[in-house]
This record gives sequence, C-alpha cells and structure tokens, in this order.
Amino acid sequence: MTIVGVGWYKKDQWEDLRRISTDKDALEDTWEEWAQNAERTLAEMMKKGFMMQKVSVDVHELDFWCRAEKRACDGEARAVYITSKLRSK
Repeated sequence: MTIVGVGWYKKDQWEDLRRISTDKDALEDTWEEWAQNAERTLAEMMKKGFMMQKVSVDVHELDFWCRAEKRACDGEARAVYITSKLRSK
C-alpha cells in the first residue's frame, strides 16, 4: 500500500514558510489554523483507507532545496520535497 506523506511544519517556522512561499495566500494565516486543518484532513484521509505519514519539514532546508532545484517554493515544490523525504526514509 502506498503511504502518503503530509508535510508537518514547526510552529516557530510558520512565518518563515509564509515568507518564502510564492503561494502564501493559499496557506493559512497562522500555524494554529494550519495545524487544525491538517489534523482534520489526516483523520478524514485515514478514515477513507489512506496510509498517511507526517513528514517533518524544516523550512530552512526546504528553502535551500527549492533554491538548489531552481524552483519557486509553492504547493507543488513542497509536495515533491515531502515525497522525496518520505522515500529517503
């Protein structure tokens, strides 16, 4: 069965994530809002039978990766980064 990775961000790095993201309007304003939505989404996906795994994301490493890959830090780049971290475990 395929495991789906979900990026898990640190509260103290939330503003950094919003600052580096080109799609910050798609992100919640606060970490608390994001965490509540993320937990709800995880629960819903698991109820549907998906294998979900939280993947810890250091925003500074994500920023470095995006720069090295010459990618904007957006939802697509974050998904690719999270998937690559999950696969490297």
